[in-house]
Amino acid sequence: MGKRADKYIETHEWSIVERGFHREKNAVSESLFSIGNEYCGLRGYAEEGASAPSLQGCYFNGIYEWSEKETETAYRGIIRRGHYMVNAADPIRTEIFLDGEKLDMGRCEIGGFERSLSFRSGLYVRTFSVRGKGVKLTFSRFLSMTDPCDLYQRIEAESDRPVSLEVHMSIDFGTKHWGKRGRWEKVSSRAEESSACIVGKTQSTGQYLACRQEVSADGVCTFRPEEGALSAGVCVTAVIGGKFTLTKHVACYADKTGGTMGEMPSSAPSKSYEAALAENVAYYDRFWAERDIVIEGDEENQQGIRFCIFQLGQTYHGAYPTDNIGAKGLTGEAYSGHAFWDTETYCLPYYLFNDPAAARDLLLFRYHTLGQAKERAKMLDCKGACYPIATLNGNEACDLWQHASLQFQPSTGVAYGIRHYVNVTGDEGFLIDYGMEMLLEISRFLRSRGEYGADGRFGYFCVMGPDEFQMMVNHNCYTNYMAKKTFEYTVECFEKYKDRARVSPGEGELAAFSACAEKMYIPYDEERKLFEQHDGFFRLPHIEVKDIPAEEFPLYYHWSYDRIYRNDMIKQPDVLMLMLLHSGDFSLEQKRANYEYYEPRCIHESSLSPSVHSILASELKKEDEALGFFGFAARLDLDDYNRNTAEGLHTTSIAAAWLNIVYGFGGVRSDNDLLVLAPSIPSIWRRYAFKLQYRGRVISVDVQKGKASISVEGEALRAIVFGREETLSGTREFAL
Repeated sequence: MGKRADKYIETHEWSIVERGFHREKNAVSESLFSIGNEYCGLRGYAEEGASAPSLQGCYFNGIYEWSEKETETAYRGIIRRGHYMVNAADPIRTEIFLDGEKLDMGRCEIGGFERSLSFRSGLYVRTFSVRGKGVKLTFSRFLSMTDPCDLYQRIEAESDRPVSLEVHMSIDFGTKHWGKRGRWEKVSSRAEESSACIVGKTQSTGQYLACRQEVSADGVCTFRPEEGALSAGVCVTAVIGGKFTLTKHVACYADKTGGTMGEMPSSAPSKSYEAALAENVAYYDRFWAERDIVIEGDEENQQGIRFCIFQLGQTYHGAYPTDNIGAKGLTGEAYSGHAFWDTETYCLPYYLFNDPAAARDLLLFRYHTLGQAKERAKMLDCKGACYPIATLNGNEACDLWQHASLQFQPSTGVAYGIRHYVNVTGDEGFLIDYGMEMLLEISRFLRSRGEYGADGRFGYFCVMGPDEFQMMVNHNCYTNYMAKKTFEYTVECFEKYKDRARVSPGEGELAAFSACAEKMYIPYDEERKLFEQHDGFFRLPHIEVKDIPAEEFPLYYHWSYDRIYRNDMIKQPDVLMLMLLHSGDFSLEQKRANYEYYEPRCIHESSLSPSVHSILASELKKEDEALGFFGFAARLDLDDYNRNTAEGLHTTSIAAAWLNIVYGFGGVRSDNDLLVLAPSIPSIWRRYAFKLQYRGRVISVDVQKGKASISVEGEALRAIVFGREETLSGTREFAL
């Protein structure tokens, strides 16, 4: 694979810990120690500042800005103006002076440095001693999971001699985005003795963010209000000897509609730091009781998968139907906060099997942005609805034509997500009220974008499939096959629910969809059982990806752009992704042939890649490869395999790691009418266990050496277990 782990985070089952300040890794740690609650995300930066690699970032879901200038282009279909998740106010900005000297963790001589993030509470703690001052400082923060507007910050100072302490605690809208000037204007502010509030507005979208801070201390100190051009806060001064504690509560209210917020909204009295933290602990107790995945005998991967589940919980839980899941969640500015096709293919299954209501909301985001998808189809000279390759608000945000105009994975992914949601939940009401309208418009787009070739076969010309190292190709297998399945499902739904449908296809449309599906060209070599990734792929020059030095990753940063397109190297699974999504359509013989052909050609430049390979390797009984790819997926960010964790976490890849356990070692398949379960266990593990929600039932899977226990809470369930149809009720044991 050519990539190696870069380990410096300690291994613990329920937390991540960095012991000793790794200055050169500081921006990586800021990503890893990010906290969030879907409403807001806060990177793990030092609130008092540090002369070290850093990306100070606080982001609110749905708060964005338009690009500063429109792009001049003479070509139709290329967007003129994008949008991006904007860095919001810094709610924990702090300056600390000890005996008049400003504290800078990157420049001071410090000792005993440690930072940790607990998966059981969401509490981030950083502590160190300042040598020469006799002061030990502890910084703590957490975002409330039950009151999403609330953030708590605490600074504890302990000294063995009298030390003059001065702390400036403020809310600052003077933040930068990727190092450039901020995009906020101050609307109003007010600073008082121990509190301050400020309202800011984005410059082009006119969205508002109002923040109030309240500061308290447990010792004798003096408070002084402070206001700046884009900030408001409080200065606290004291002479400490022994312990001294400052606590700050921040309430942030976002108005994403572009209203006229001018003053701080009224709010309920704030909870104490201790009470709010106790509520977080209770929240995570419930969370882990429902969603934990236990691995015994592999502490590193146990930590890895819990880190992934914890981050999924922080990123999204369906609190707001206007939210989606950006590729970096709320942990960084790479990908500009945009959601991609990953949402429906990689992220949705986690929510389907753990929180169906949240899964429904993810799909409703696509329904509520259907109008923009229809406008996008018009821009591409097509009918129906084309969902954007990258978006935050429903509009296409990608100005790279080779992606935005050639990739249709978002549209077929939405159709797949609708089918998957209905199949797992049985929610026919959603299909009738929302899903069928989306399916009809997507099928209209796919019909108008496709063409019948001279040979009479239907397909897609000049496209880019999931493998983004091949563009302007004809008959990408993934694109053609997913379109075929979309046509078939659309026709099936309208035939089954024609008397209950809220929308109706035009005369002859269903027949036209059926003809497109029937005539769809799927490139396949019957003799070798190989699906050709696209027409001509088998004739491309070959490159040995294992010989590429690790120092040349990421390739986009080290190779000229055109170089990556001139060979058979694959960025991420394309044909293999298709075989995972529609697993029941392909024989084990076909999966083996295609895995063994395509896996050596894959460079895993996409973080979405390792899990798909691990899942198929597990099905093919390639244990070493399955476990190796799983470790890569579960610890992709913890061990910074791609050397870009500093830019933010790979949130959609984190969801893929969950898939890796459930679909890989658990052998779950959910693409057909009956749930499939075929668990296996790696030889180095003693045990693993997970839970699923499925059609109103809770299914518990517990796998040990030689046996698998499957329990069903609720009505009996017909399922395929180890290739046989079984009725599952209560607890059943199966020999491995």
